[in-house]
Amino acid sequence: MPSSDSTPSDTPSVISEEVIVAGETPRKRTSETSDKSADLSSNSASVVGSGFWPVFISTFATIFLAELGDKTQVTTMLMSAESQAPLVVFLGAGLALISTSLIGVLLGQWLSTRVSEETLDTCAGILLILITIGLVGDIMSS
Repeated sequence: MPSSDSTPSDTPSVISEEVIVAGETPRKRTSETSDKSADLSSNSASVVGSGFWPVFISTFATIFLAELGDKTQVTTMLMSAESQAPLVVFLGAGLALISTSLIGVLLGQWLSTRVSEETLDTCAGILLILITIGLVGDIMSS
């Protein structure tokens, strides 16, 4: 007769806890779902880790270089010199640039859900060509 404190060999001893996944009903975590969750977590972390910095650095470098010597920078420099309040000018210009960037990001996100990437690229190219033609026309007429 087996002792009462021993565990039968055919009874699995699995520690379970509840798993809640967005959009799904709660279920018990088993070693199998635990392993899958760990794999998904490590994969999503590596995608985010590899995607964030390249996009961030590319965006920063592109905007930084595009704004150097731009009329916004020259205007900010002149306003700082005239007002003798560089901190106030910095805060105002910074808030304005953040606001225009936010509008650009939100508009870009909205457009990306409605228009294909190829169409957006084509429209941006056409818009830049039209701006260039307008600027060259202004230079020629002066």
